[in-house]
Amino acid sequence: MSPELTATPTKSDSANKPVVAENIVPKKIRILGVPLDLGQSRRGVDMGPSAVRVAGLEARLEALGHVVEDGGNIPVAIAEQKKEGDPHAKYLKEITATCTKHADTVLKTLEAGKFPLVLGGDHSVAAGTVAGVAEFYRRQNQKVGLIWIDAHADINTPETSPSGNVHGMPLAAIMGLGPAELANIYNFSPKVHAENCVLVGVRDVDARERDNIRHTGIEFYTMRDIDERGMRQVIEEALRIAGRGTAGYHVSLDMDWIDPEDAPGVGTPVRGGASYREAHLAMEIIADHGRMASFEIVEVNPVIDEHNRTADLAVELALSAFGKKIL
Repeated sequence: MSPELTATPTKSDSANKPVVAENIVPKKIRILGVPLDLGQSRRGVDMGPSAVRVAGLEARLEALGHVVEDGGNIPVAIAEQKKEGDPHAKYLKEITATCTKHADTVLKTLEAGKFPLVLGGDHSVAAGTVAGVAEFYRRQNQKVGLIWIDAHADINTPETSPSGNVHGMPLAAIMGLGPAELANIYNFSPKVHAENCVLVGVRDVDARERDNIRHTGIEFYTMRDIDERGMRQVIEEALRIAGRGTAGYHVSLDMDWIDPEDAPGVGTPVRGGASYREAHLAMEIIADHGRMASFEIVEVNPVIDEHNRTADLAVELALSAFGKKIL
């Protein structure tokens, strides 16, 4: 399970201080920014970590009783200074270098007894996040689960991708399908076993990605499943799958999972996503279970956002994932 503090939070009587919820077990959280935008064609998600920070992530988590530090940003190459390379996996060399550095930082964060809270950047960063988390638990002869919350499956390979954009490939790398450079960080693959990997809320899947999903055998819940069965049942089942025989699970939240009406500033918006309350419910249930080992929020694009609405929502959802409740 994720590193935690054991102190019991108390309510403050001061009018100048927020009331700390009694139900929250405080965590030592380290924020890690990865301003990577090489994985997609639309620019702007490199500013996502800054936008989320500006929305008050650190202070609002501290107001819940958590101990928070900002670990800064992982260095990222600038697209204009590099050649895109293989058109079937653009900027793969630079993305792999960033994800490898990021994986080392995540690993060191866990070794220090702190909880990694990662801010992307495009979804390519997840290949590094999960590599670091999986390596930490592998050294303890344990495994981790993965809950991938996204409008997209992100399980293309260079052979199946219609665009060559690597932000559509990180789940394939995590599952060992490729590209090989991303898949083999720390020289083991897959990072997560298929029986502990769950896709939640997908609604925009490429034709050949369907084959990859079926080939790996990972579980998936589309937006239709959420429509028909409700968010609570879907998330509860996803948590059971990701938690079976694992030390905990990584939660990877792509903000394009939420409907563009509520989250307009995302890397690849798709109509028909989760509502504001459905998204909060999912995070609240994750918090209730208490087995989240690491968390990341990706694809916030302030360039196309409206008054930082999407970044503010990202912070709100992070608060729910870390224990905030209505009462």
